Amino acid sequence: VDSQVLQEPEDQSHWCVVAYWEEKTRVGRLYSVQEPSLDIFYDLPQGNGFCLGQLNSDNKNQLVQKVRSKIGYGIQLTREVDGVWVYNRSSYPIFIKSATLDNPDSRVLLVHKVFPGFSIKAFDYEKAYSLQRPNDHEFMQQPWTGFTVQISFVKGWGQCYTRQFISSCPCWLEVIFNNQ
Repeated sequence: VDSQVLQEPEDQSHWCVVAYWEEKTRVGRLYSVQEPSLDIFYDLPQGNGFCLGQLNSDNKNQLVQKVRSKIGYGIQLTREVDGVWVYNRSSYPIFIKSATLDNPDSRVLLVHKVFPGFSIKAFDYEKAYSLQRPNDHEFMQQPWTGFTVQISFVKGWGQCYTRQFISSCPCWLEVIFNNQ
């Protein structure tokens, strides 16, 4: 994660930045978001937003190519008063992991499957700030990821899947929220 992007003073108007990954490789630049909503897609007629289809990827992996082609209309991120919603506009499920979707006492965050045509409140600002309280020594040693949401297209990961880590997923996003 390139945290330098979040510290640039001229870039304070963004509410999040998005990184697109293919397995363990980030593809393209960090996409800074100022508008209240953002479409992230592979191919969308008259699409306006972050077009993954225009990114130059050197990845020749067949599975990555196959999943990329299935992203289609992708997702829409929308910043609302109560948090950030993700709407699945694709024809395939997406998978989301966020600290604000789970029980705050849970040691392992669950990966949530979102079917085509459905949306989920992927990030809750109020909950993220309340989770930020470091209350034990172990917590202090860990980087805080409460302001980050991971979204995978088509393929899931975690306890219920053969892929244990999102970096094993063919095509995925990292959404880093500005906590200013």
